[in-house]
Amino acid sequence: MINQSVYLLIGSNVGDRRKHLSDALWAIETNAGVIRGRSSIYETAAWGKTNQPSYYNQAVRITTFLSPPELLAQLQLIEKSLGRERVERWGQRTIDIDILFFGDLIIDTADLTVPHPELQNRKFALVPMAEIADDLIHPKLFQTVHELLKNCHDTLAVKKV
Repeated sequence: MINQSVYLLIGSNVGDRRKHLSDALWAIETNAGVIRGRSSIYETAAWGKTNQPSYYNQAVRITTFLSPPELLAQLQLIEKSLGRERVERWGQRTIDIDILFFGDLIIDTADLTVPHPELQNRKFALVPMAEIADDLIHPKLFQTVHELLKNCHDTLAVKKV
């Protein structure tokens, strides 16, 4: 596979959230690709299952030679190595790493959907993405990240840490 530009969202709401994000960045660069950019860290109340601690989130741009399934597998190994336990949907977690965009690919398999299917509905992902890729065009919705953020109806506050 050619060298692809990929956008990830990393998040944590358990323990030392900042350290978990830092550990994830190190593991991503060591095992998945070269980090080419990253947003500030943002704090947001939990989305989906709201009775849990708030999240720290950060958008990251990497380049990788891994295929989408290989990257997903590597990111899941990183999550597991950093203490991620998949107990319940939207439950609290030490680390969460989502693939938001993989070049301009559109992927819809049982294991992976890219672009992330809920991106346009989540300010906690769009705000950090806008910081590093405001003009990136969503390959299915044909809107820039800036436009997606402007049109997003999510009301959760997203504040820079």
